Amino acid sequence: MRTQILPVQLNSPSGRAAIAKAADMIQSGQLVGFPTETVYGLGADALQAAAVARIFAAKGRPADNPLIAHVCSLEMAEPLADFTPLAARLAERYWPGPLTLVLPRRPLVPDIVSAGLPTVALRFPSHAIAKALIETAATPIAAPSANLSGRPSPTLAAHVYEDMADKIPLILDGGPVQIGLESTVVDARGRYPILLRPGQISAEELAELAGDCLYPTAGSVERPAAPGMKYRHYAPSALVYLAADSSEALLIAARLPARPLFLVSVETAAELAASGIAANRLRPLFKRRDLAPYAQGIFAALRAADTEGEQYIVAEKVAERGLGRAIMNRLTKAAAG
Repeated sequence: MRTQILPVQLNSPSGRAAIAKAADMIQSGQLVGFPTETVYGLGADALQAAAVARIFAAKGRPADNPLIAHVCSLEMAEPLADFTPLAARLAERYWPGPLTLVLPRRPLVPDIVSAGLPTVALRFPSHAIAKALIETAATPIAAPSANLSGRPSPTLAAHVYEDMADKIPLILDGGPVQIGLESTVVDARGRYPILLRPGQISAEELAELAGDCLYPTAGSVERPAAPGMKYRHYAPSALVYLAADSSEALLIAARLPARPLFLVSVETAAELAASGIAANRLRPLFKRRDLAPYAQGIFAALRAADTEGEQYIVAEKVAERGLGRAIMNRLTKAAAG
């Protein structure tokens, strides 16, 4: 199978034609790579079990790892799940946007989407191309990140092609994604949200809206209700180590058999350079007071390190609050091997 990449400008005839072609493929049970505001997704018609099975095959994804069904309206979501009062409040505040709600599943949703669980994960993305694709296909689209399982998530169409070339027929190229980390996932079945996967929408924000934000129990990870809970994710081929500051980064580097690549803040890069680390070993991704560029760039940096043949990476830790909790979640999993 030859994989085609189509650039998409929605206000152009060629862009509208690309959306129509992708929607036809979704309706016919094929897979399409497409951008969202978080990362690129690998989409199939969420109501066609055979099509959803192709996602698991293309990614090499474990069958007990549930998918997120993407919708383009609350009206499309309501037949898929029982909305609780909490879910309604969260959807009103954060949809469309980078929030996934785990809710009681209705019979319309095939078992394979939810890995046999009585729940379903739903998201209404804000990205214009994603919305247009779902609207045109006129069906919910099940979509995990469009990478091989365990690899860093794709934030460019080229990343999707790296992992999915000759496995899927089409990738819609919408340019770089805005956020760079997957959506926040919450179990919204109870009185308070349970944070299953941190993302741009923070636990602090959720607690402010709902009165509290809870965390899953250790045992719940064995049968995950949301993606990203059980298996190793986001990992490059290079070994990843985490350092709190330049001093710890230098200590880690001194123990390694080859020079690592440092994915760090501008400030830490300056400190490492002053300590004699060569400029070509430094990748300053963000400033300490602004973590958004770190979130947006970390997966691309991990992928680039693999392309460049790096063996070791030292990445800078950040405080686990707000967006920093989501960044550390991804870095910790990337370093788990």
